[in-house]
Amino acid sequence: MTAAAIGLMLTLPFWPLIVLMIRLDSEGPALFRQERVGRNGRRFWLLKFRTMRVGTPTLSTAELNRKQGASAVTRFGRLLRRTSIDELPQIINVLKGEMSLVGPRPALPSQTALLEMRRRNGSDSLLPGITGWAQINGRDNLDDATKTSLDADYLKLRSLRFDLKILLRTFAPVLTGHGNR
Repeated sequence: MTAAAIGLMLTLPFWPLIVLMIRLDSEGPALFRQERVGRNGRRFWLLKFRTMRVGTPTLSTAELNRKQGASAVTRFGRLLRRTSIDELPQIINVLKGEMSLVGPRPALPSQTALLEMRRRNGSDSLLPGITGWAQINGRDNLDDATKTSLDADYLKLRSLRFDLKILLRTFAPVLTGHGNR
């Protein structure tokens, strides 16, 4: 919680500029709320800076890429996604106790196969994270089976030291945009 509060204080001065850029780039609200599944199947509203056009269906990135011919991501949204700046509002989810800084990424309710695999391997007992073991090992380039296997590994290996390692290793993919769609 302390780290999240510090993160919020450090990033909050940049939020008005991000909001302005989103609003100049496309119509609609700057903040986006999406229902996600958290610890033990509890649903909550995940917060993000909006990166897609208003009216885009609520699907995973992989599902959207398969179903849509043209990208629903806005011009500024591409930069926000590549740098993961769109995830900053999730600090509020951490402060509310719905998420952690590190853990499995929260799934959409429609991702039933992923949720079932997590339930079977026990990783659904963890708070979802802004970053996680799967994110630093491939992000969106991983299939659900690999993601949930990494989530199960995280469940076994988690510790303050391991979380710090994940947080530190998060910066390279974020800065390079590697593995993020």
